Amino acid sequence: MSDNEILTSARRGTRVDLTLNRPQQYNALSEDLLAALKAELTSLAADPTIACVVLSGAGKAFCAGHDLRQMHGQRRLDYYRTLFAACADVMEAIVALPVPVIARVHGIATAAGCQLVGACDLAIASQDARFAVSGINVGLFCSTPAVALTRNVPAKPAFEMLVTGEFISAHTAEDWGLINHAVPAEQLDARIDTLAATIAAKSPDAIRRGKALFYAQREVHRAEAYALAAEVMAQNMMDENTAEGIEAFLEKRAPVWR
Repeated sequence: MSDNEILTSARRGTRVDLTLNRPQQYNALSEDLLAALKAELTSLAADPTIACVVLSGAGKAFCAGHDLRQMHGQRRLDYYRTLFAACADVMEAIVALPVPVIARVHGIATAAGCQLVGACDLAIASQDARFAVSGINVGLFCSTPAVALTRNVPAKPAFEMLVTGEFISAHTAEDWGLINHAVPAEQLDARIDTLAATIAAKSPDAIRRGKALFYAQREVHRAEAYALAAEVMAQNMMDENTAEGIEAFLEKRAPVWR
């Protein structure tokens, strides 16, 4: 794992903590930060020893979205196409990562920062966190953040967020499904630790197969989804860890994953 000035990576057993590290810019997603994040996710995807990834932001915020100052200095259509494609690549890399990604959210998560929360598999936020897709306030509809937002939040609340740019609270984000839980700030790290440890205690084969299937079946018709799921379950039953898990259950002992 590599550390640099804009993205840090720390290994804790089978868990990896990635931290957006531009605190003075509220961790805005500059070109370099997007590239660093994509490179790290690509590296992690090839590592069979990890069980989960926790994504957080340094300083006072999770992520304030794209770096507007950098964007405004490059008024070229090809530049914007490349930038937004790079951002989409990062979001897709999170979904494609074989293991769960947990967003640890504090402060604000706005525009592409809110998109980042939506792209993660799980999200825990402090109760004082706030969320918005606020591009509309500067005349820019948050089109790419809308992709992740509308896959988490029901249509009418999502559209209201997109056309008003207004913040919602962590409690509202929890109610609408953008995050899993809102917890007191002093309990945020403990809740993340518990969730990460719970995931790490499961069969790694089942988690990896399950995450891939979870997203694949959402994109197809119900009958095809069942066919996909049935094949994945059949393959899953052939795993050594599944045999061990069933034997452990029948023998009333804890499983020992291989």
